[in-house]
Amino acid sequence: MSTSSRRSARAPITMTTSLARGARRAIAASTAGQVRRVAWLTGAVAASSLVAACGSATPSQPDAAPAATVTVTASPSAASAATSPATAPSGGTGGGLAVCRTAALHIEVDDSQVQGAAGSAYYPLNFTNTSGSGCEMYGYPGVSFAAAPTRAGGQIGAAAQRNAAFAKTSVRLAPRQTAHAWLQVTAAANYPAATCQPVTAHWLRIYPPGETVAGYVSHTFGACSSTSPALLSVLPVRAGQGVAGVTP
Repeated sequence: MSTSSRRSARAPITMTTSLARGARRAIAASTAGQVRRVAWLTGAVAASSLVAACGSATPSQPDAAPAATVTVTASPSAASAATSPATAPSGGTGGGLAVCRTAALHIEVDDSQVQGAAGSAYYPLNFTNTSGSGCEMYGYPGVSFAAAPTRAGGQIGAAAQRNAAFAKTSVRLAPRQTAHAWLQVTAAANYPAATCQPVTAHWLRIYPPGETVAGYVSHTFGACSSTSPALLSVLPVRAGQGVAGVTP
């Protein structure tokens, strides 16, 4: 074979080798690019995970005609309790006002605004701020019949249940302003005497919302000495005096 023939025979081999080398370089470059892209994506995912983790570590924001004649009597601890105002109960406005203290409230049952219903009656309990500074009420008062206007006076029957059909709201009282809560009193005559054990109650023991000191209101009711019948139900406080026909 001649020299030119041998060169022609080797040329395809050289070209094939060059093409193979070029292909390997292209594959290597592509692989490096993929590695860089994978590394970038891995970094991005890690950063996103870090941000998400930081976000999840942030703490969540936090979780009883003229008015009736009445008498309000506080226990001996009321005066000392009134000297250290407490903040509003949980769920209030958090406006910094003190809870309305029993010793600074005039409590009355307004018989002129009583509403009758089948087998029961609704009485407005009015709370008037008699202090020289503002205070706040939130939620339900605690109410029960009492044998006497003192702590020693025993409770008669069951304490008032809370009517959850109405939402609790904060009520701010400036001096001389009034809030109210409706008290539903079921007639004791609705129950058999053996179940009710009927008696006459002459006092209501009332704890304003957020208070542990009771006030007492003189009023006569037919009551059950047994705790089985639940005669009393109370609604949350609302602003102003209770007016017949105006629902909370």
